Amino acid sequence: MATVNYKLIKNFFTKEELKLFQIYCYRQLDLNKDWMIDEQSFSPFFNTDPLNHALLELKTPLVEKESGLNLFPSYTYWRYYIFGAHLAKHTDRPSCEVSVTACVKKYDNWPIIIEGNSYELEEGDALLYAGCVHEHWRPGIYKGEGMAQIFFHYVDKAGPFTHHAYDQYCLTQNARQSKEDLKIMNELKLKFKKEIKTKND
Repeated sequence: MATVNYKLIKNFFTKEELKLFQIYCYRQLDLNKDWMIDEQSFSPFFNTDPLNHALLELKTPLVEKESGLNLFPSYTYWRYYIFGAHLAKHTDRPSCEVSVTACVKKYDNWPIIIEGNSYELEEGDALLYAGCVHEHWRPGIYKGEGMAQIFFHYVDKAGPFTHHAYDQYCLTQNARQSKEDLKIMNELKLKFKKEIKTKND
């Protein structure tokens, strides 16, 4: 079972892709009434968006190159952090075996922290990480004017979570983690912690 290392990817989006998605996101916020509030972060989000899924497919080769893995797309969504948003320390479900969070637009700084390491993403930058292994969070309460992030999630074609390829969680909101999923995730977390301990010894 391979675990991807977390890493910063500068210029994950081209200038043209970034501009297109910035315009699209704000048009969605203005015109689309289908957005929901994410209880985890107290922020609006969209999760059944065709453009999101097109970008998920488009960026698969780049994420494969950066991760060193052959991947199946899982799912994607974008979130707009608003004043008062929060993001507690957590890991994600199996369909987030390989994850990317990319900064679409921001008016101020609010870093993401992966395993205790802080990253401040600029517009167009992304962070690659193992969502179901690496603990990640944002510090405190967001007190800025707004920040748009898009998330791309994948599973390893040679890994234990291939049954989560093209995951329909975001469409149904009924996804459940099996006991086997949880067992594998715990094994991956233990393996990662042992690797970190070995490096530090």
